[in-house]
Amino acid sequence: MKDLFSTDAANYATYRPGYPSELFIYLSNLAPAHELAWDAGTGNGQVAARLSSYFKNVIATDISKPQLAAARKVANVQYLEMPSEHTDFKDGSFDLVTVAQAVHWFNFDQFYAEVRRTLKPGGVIAVTGYGLLRSTEAINNAIDELHNEILRDHWEVERKYIDEGYKTIPFPFEEKSTPVFEHSCEWDLNQLLGYLATWSAVQHYIRSEHTNPVSFIEPALKAVFADQEKITFQFPILLRVGTK
Repeated sequence: MKDLFSTDAANYATYRPGYPSELFIYLSNLAPAHELAWDAGTGNGQVAARLSSYFKNVIATDISKPQLAAARKVANVQYLEMPSEHTDFKDGSFDLVTVAQAVHWFNFDQFYAEVRRTLKPGGVIAVTGYGLLRSTEAINNAIDELHNEILRDHWEVERKYIDEGYKTIPFPFEEKSTPVFEHSCEWDLNQLLGYLATWSAVQHYIRSEHTNPVSFIEPALKAVFADQEKITFQFPILLRVGTK
């Protein structure tokens, strides 16, 4: 698993979007029991904290110590610094395994072998994430310019899986059809700029070009926000669900 986000853990915890409540209700209803869930590649624990309302206990793992340090502390969530591809969990431990906005960084074969080993019979794996944010036409045009043109040569190759909606990742499980989910939020300009700054390609660009690429589209974004404090944004939720 690649670690691209340790150096920006605080901003990642502050500015990354969440997931809709309907998603967690759906996954909870699919799980054969609600004793123990594993959130792999948990980052700042966004998903793990939400799962804690539906499962007796949650184990959340990541290889990034700074990300785990920034995670929200919840009584029934245990955070462990551990690679998702090599764990010391017992066979047949989990009712649900989730991985959110991270599976594209994993070694698929090794991670899925761990999932098969550690899921209970009938247990559920859910690979989720979110696609490119959408809003007004003017904002979409600016975001597309940043994502597709300015940062074109700075994305990690694994980013293609996000752009393809996780439809092209390997998924060796008995797959279920899933509902369509979307996360909606209202952000001011600073929240939008903060989120864009967490993109891995933005950080790569800054390191190689010594300039923040978000600054190239900032004037267009400021113009949109000139007459309104907050604007609504939608994130399409990516989701693949399967059973052992």
